[in-house]
Amino acid sequence: MAEIMNCPKCNALFVKSGLNELCTNCYNEEETAFNRVYQFLKKRENRAATMDQIVEATDVDEPLLLKFVKSGRLKLAQFPNLGYPCDQCGHIIREGRLCERCKSGLKQDLELHEREEKRIKEKQQTYFAFNKDSK
Repeated sequence: MAEIMNCPKCNALFVKSGLNELCTNCYNEEETAFNRVYQFLKKRENRAATMDQIVEATDVDEPLLLKFVKSGRLKLAQFPNLGYPCDQCGHIIREGRLCERCKSGLKQDLELHEREEKRIKEKQQTYFAFNKDSK
């Protein structure tokens, strides 16, 4: 079902249909930018380019370039020097949403939480007898 919304990029009203979140003009601009990046990276000598080199050569903003990478339009397996920031610390990664350091830290936190939950549960199952006569 189509719905009317504002384009997040230019604030123009448009009818949203399918997965496209942008108005037609902004969508066409993004497609043009993607084609510039793709044509640049298609050349064998440019496949090892870094993010900064691609931004400089194509005049495509880094956030848009990251969007192409995260959406899977640019396959990182073909471009060894490309990556995107970890959602937690910003370290450049090539897969997933978190770097290994953040993953291991999160795993340790979860294990600590599970141990604490288990300890609290065991403590709640302990019963104490209280003798009114003893003083």
